[in-house]
Formats: sequence, C-alpha cells, structure tokens
Amino acid sequence: MRVSIFFILLFISCKSLEKKQNDFEKSIDTLIIWHQQDFKKDSVYGISLNKWYNKNYKKIRNKIIVATIDSQIDINHEDLKNHFWTNNGEIPDNGIDDDNNGYIDDINGWNFIGVGDNSIQAFTNFDFVRIIKKYKNDFKDLDSIQLQSKQSYTEYRRALKKYKEDKKYYERYLKEEGVLISAYYPAKDTLKYYFPKENYTSEQLDSLYQLYKINDERFVDKVNNYDASKKAFSDLIYYMRMIKRYNFTIESMKNSSQHKDSIVNKLLNLDYNDREKIKNNHLEKGYGNNNLSSHDRLKKHNTKVSSILIGNRNNNKGVKGFHDNIYIMPLVISPFGDEHDKDIANAIYYAVDNGAKVINMSFSKEFSLNQEIVSQALQYAEKRNVLVVHTSGNASSNIDLTPFYPTDFSYINNTELTQNLITVGSISKRIDSTLVTPFSNYGKNNVDIFAPGEDIYVAIPDNQYAYDSGTSLAAPMVSGTAALIWLYYPDLTVQEVKKIILESGVSIDKKVIKPGTKNEMVSFSELCKSGKVLNTYNAMKMAERISRKKNH
Repeated sequence: MRVSIFFILLFISCKSLEKKQNDFEKSIDTLIIWHQQDFKKDSVYGISLNKWYNKNYKKIRNKIIVATIDSQIDINHEDLKNHFWTNNGEIPDNGIDDDNNGYIDDINGWNFIGVGDNSIQAFTNFDFVRIIKKYKNDFKDLDSIQLQSKQSYTEYRRALKKYKEDKKYYERYLKEEGVLISAYYPAKDTLKYYFPKENYTSEQLDSLYQLYKINDERFVDKVNNYDASKKAFSDLIYYMRMIKRYNFTIESMKNSSQHKDSIVNKLLNLDYNDREKIKNNHLEKGYGNNNLSSHDRLKKHNTKVSSILIGNRNNNKGVKGFHDNIYIMPLVISPFGDEHDKDIANAIYYAVDNGAKVINMSFSKEFSLNQEIVSQALQYAEKRNVLVVHTSGNASSNIDLTPFYPTDFSYINNTELTQNLITVGSISKRIDSTLVTPFSNYGKNNVDIFAPGEDIYVAIPDNQYAYDSGTSLAAPMVSGTAALIWLYYPDLTVQEVKKIILESGVSIDKKVIKPGTKNEMVSFSELCKSGKVLNTYNAMKMAERISRKKNH
C-alpha cells in the first residue's frame, strides 16, 4: 500500500504551530512583540499596549485575579512565578479544607481532572462520543421520523455522523503511518547498497525511484538482504524519499503514531471510561486534586496563555504581560480530548467564588453534552460582575452555523443567554486581505471581536520561549485588556467593560479572505459582531471617560 497525499497533509497539519526561540539570552527589547504594537506607529493591528504604557502608565496598588480555565501550567516558570493567586484562607498541605470552600489544600487553584493526590486524567472521550454513549440505546430501535423534532435526537445524529467520519479518518491515518514506520529500517538497510554513508537526498531518491519503479527484480538480484515477500524495492525508495522530503524521523513518526493511537483507542472509544479514576467524581464539587503542574505534556498550553497575561514586565526577558498586578488562578479542566461540561461549570463557580474578576477560557469543542449547566454558571458569573472571555476555535468555521462550545448563545432558540461573555477570533500581523488568520473561526453573531493570534511570543515550560499561533492566544489579549481596565477603573460593571472593549476596537473597513477558503473575499465586518480588532489603548481611554462621568 502506498501512503497517500492524505497522510502527508495530515502529518504536516498535526505539527505544532509553535516555533521555538533558540536564543534565550536575547533581550526582550530586541524581539518583535508585534501584538503589543500600534497601527499608526508600526503598521500592524497590534493592541497598542506599548502606546498606553508610553503615554498613560501610572503605578497603582490594586490587584486583580484572572482565572485561566485551561490545562495544567508550569507554575515555576521564571516569567510567571510570583504572579499566581494565593488562597490565604488555606493552610498548605495539611489535608484540611481550612476555608470551607469544598476544596482541600487549594493554594493556587484546582485540578478538576486530578486523579488521586498527584496524577491527572490525561485522556478523555470527545463529547460527541459521550453523546452517542448516552443516547444510543434510547434511539436504537425507534422510528426516526417520529424523532425529527427532538433536539436530543438531532444532536445524536450529528454526533454519530462526526464519530463515523473521525473514526475512519484516524484509523486510516494510523494505518498509513504504520506503513512508513515498518518500511523505515528495511529501506534504510537496503539503500546502503547505493549509499554506504546514508547521505542521500530526497532528490537522489527521486531519481533512483524513477529508475527502479518499473523493474525491481534487476536490483533485487544485487541486494542480498532484500525481502521480496514484503515490499518491492521501488516501494521502499518511495517511502524513504517521502520521509526525507518532509524531514520525518523514526522518533517523530513513532510519537505521532502513539498520539493517534490514543485518539482511536481512547478518545473515540465508546467503551473507554474517562472518569473512572477521578477522586470523588460523584460529588458536585471537591473532586480532583490540587496538583497544577504534574504532567509535562499537558502543562504547555496554559503556560503559553498565561504568559500573555502575566509575563514579568521587569526581568528583561521572556514575555511582557499586561501588568505586574495581575495574578493568575489556574483551574485545570483540559485533557487530551474534550473537556467535561461539569468541570467547566465547576471551574467557573470556583473562579467567581474565590475572587476572579476575569475568566479566560482558551478551549473550544464542537459538541456539548450538558451545555445547560455551563450556561447556568455563566449566568452566575454575570450576576457577580465577572467577565468571561472565550476563544472562537481553530476550525475555519462559521460558528453561527456550526456550534462551538462553551457559548452564551442558544442554538436551539437563537437567543443570547448572558451579557458577560466575549468570543474572540484571530488576526495576523499582515494588513492585507490575509489579515484574518486562515485557521480562525468566525461568525457575524457569535464572534464578538478579533485580536492578535498568529506568531505570538509566549512562554513554554522549563523557562523557554517560542512563537505560537491560535485563537487560544487571541483570547488572553481581551482578558488582559479587561483586567487592565478593572485595575484602574474598578467601578465599572461587567456590561460596561464588555461594551468598552467591543466599541473601542479599530474598525476594519476592507475585504479579507474568509477562513476556510482559498480566495473568497468578504467584508471584515461580516466575520464578527463588532467589525473590529481589539485596541487596548483605545479601551483604556474610553474606560477613563466613562468612569469619570460616573463619578461626577
């Protein structure tokens, strides 16, 4: 079997967008932190944070807490440490819920997918798998015509369609990747006949492939270790030239295969119980553990997100966050798979009850088994004057038509449920028709505003830094702006802060390429509710005017 172009495109697309910064000693002042720049001065649609610091910054004593509902985090990172929320009502590591909030030893936050005292539930089902598991017996033998009007049946059918597509997709991927892995060493050994030093290039392999693809037997006679029962030599050349062309290594292929094996056998597995080991999961709250940094592979995402918010502004390295008086409350809900709605809701309640003013949610999913409990938590946050900021997602989709969760929008009734949630799309530093990043979701009704989300300089675990891209990084731009507003103007309501952020943005009066298309041009204003990109400087000036008016 030949590995198709499907495999190549999928393998490349699954590679991280992260680009590591190798010169870690380089001063932060020499790095291009474009997202904090200003359009008039720098010709990029940055958020103009540098402009605000240059013209308006004054020291304050206020502090503000931003909860990041996300993955685990590198709590000891040099650019983040000393900027984490501390629960002063809790005595560390005494095994007692000293402040009676339902969580034992929650010193800096909580891990809702914690297992035992120190571990984590690393793999969970996709939510469409959970929907199938819940409803498959209910709808198995019933007449579908009678069920067309039932929302649960409609969602079950949508989930089943997605399940079948993904299962076929990843099983094929896994099989084709297995072919490359199995061919690697036979191809490597066989090619020593022509290249004893193994110094061949993909171009040389192309030439050799053309020479021997018609008649393998002529070469077989000359290669003693060739096993004709397995693969023709032209096939081995074909696989090795593919490996060389895309700079694959046996290690990267094995890691990728292991990754996709987890998708097939855990995330897509209808028999996999992803809550079996979580401590006290039957409780409404208090399940999980207080370990925020136990899993090396699962602490990268929140480290990136949080560094945009709280990167130390005074250590002359790493990332300059929004303000040194912002403190992060890490709340862990994100595994490899989809987040449980129960965990999302409980994390929102925890954040609100423990003093967070802004909640950043840099995750999204296409299905929601229990969205109603998340909606109730969002309403709880709104009543307590807490802003929630959510990423739009990275599927190049119109989320007015294709649901993405969590959301403040009812796809059943087409109504907005709260006024305290901002959904954020991603822009690049390009100012032409490719302004909107091609991966970003969009929606005239369900995306509120766009913010920088491509080639963003962030912290990654182990005191390292990288450039990365995603709507996950656009969301904390808005969260940081909201936190900065409330640091200086704490009298504003959550509705006022949301209005300020949306109305103070920079209007984009041009046509851009719609995400998910090659060259379909649409007005930028058709991609989000405000028709604007975030501008922190403008937001702070507007907040100052509104606060002054309220107090005079």
